[in-house]
Amino acid sequence: MQYRFYFSGCRSYYAGMTTDKRQYIDLHLHTNCSDGAFAPAAVVERAKGAGLSAIAIADHDSVAGVAEALAAGLDLGIEVIAAVELSVQFGEWEDVHLLGYGIDYGDSTFLERLNGFRQRRERRNSEILERVNDRLAAEGRTAIGLDEVLAYARDAIGRPHIARALLKKGYADSVEDAFRRYLVPCNVPKAYWPIADAMAEVRRIGGVSVLAHPTSISAERKELRRVVTELAAMGLDGIEAYNNLAQADEMEQLRRLEGELGLLVTGGSDFHGIEEGLEMGRGRGGIRFSAALLAPLKALLAKRRNQLLSL
Repeated sequence: MQYRFYFSGCRSYYAGMTTDKRQYIDLHLHTNCSDGAFAPAAVVERAKGAGLSAIAIADHDSVAGVAEALAAGLDLGIEVIAAVELSVQFGEWEDVHLLGYGIDYGDSTFLERLNGFRQRRERRNSEILERVNDRLAAEGRTAIGLDEVLAYARDAIGRPHIARALLKKGYADSVEDAFRRYLVPCNVPKAYWPIADAMAEVRRIGGVSVLAHPTSISAERKELRRVVTELAAMGLDGIEAYNNLAQADEMEQLRRLEGELGLLVTGGSDFHGIEEGLEMGRGRGGIRFSAALLAPLKALLAKRRNQLLSL
């Protein structure tokens, strides 16, 4: 197997890595290759403008924007980490989000699996748009055409793209309003990877698996501890302790879990470019994500890469 270069912005695997706490990163950004507002190169440019030293492009079930972002990172001198955010299922919980960092984004088997999910996602989003248009018709409003939604998308349409089309038509006052009035009531269930399968796939292609915004699973502390402990035993590598869904005390709980279970800790804004009040490079309460978070992540990626090369 040929492994690709998973980082840009540095001359070697470790060059450019910093533990300077005055430098900041964002390990959870989206582009218009899934449900973000901006093209991959534009996301990198914005990250540069925000003073970030490293970012991860982690689109939903898509790696279509990684190559463009890596190239932009080289041009702009900002480190870009190839990543993906997989929609997975764990027990009774559906739509759990698993981040895969440092993956071989060109692996053919992985791309085939993503393509299968993409086809299902496209059918789902088309059904959602049909339901939204039925709702609009009942309100005496003009339907939204697929071309109007595609104006905001690139690799595939998502619900945020439909939300933006609703905004453009004047049918909603905000993205949140569009979801509340149309997209949530018109939702169609997703297809999910079993989380054990998804974690194994991330590991197979040289990546590190991290549970995104863990409190989205449960805000109940004992339950969250149980879930994270079980996932760690199954092979989970880390948790996104610093994020925009967790309160300060919840972030502290996640940090303690990291120490107890030997997990990595990451941080990211989950920036899509359409959320009101959400800034790239910042979490809840304006917290910044320290570049010191990169060292353990990259150390584990180096170990995993060496294991794969020795096979």
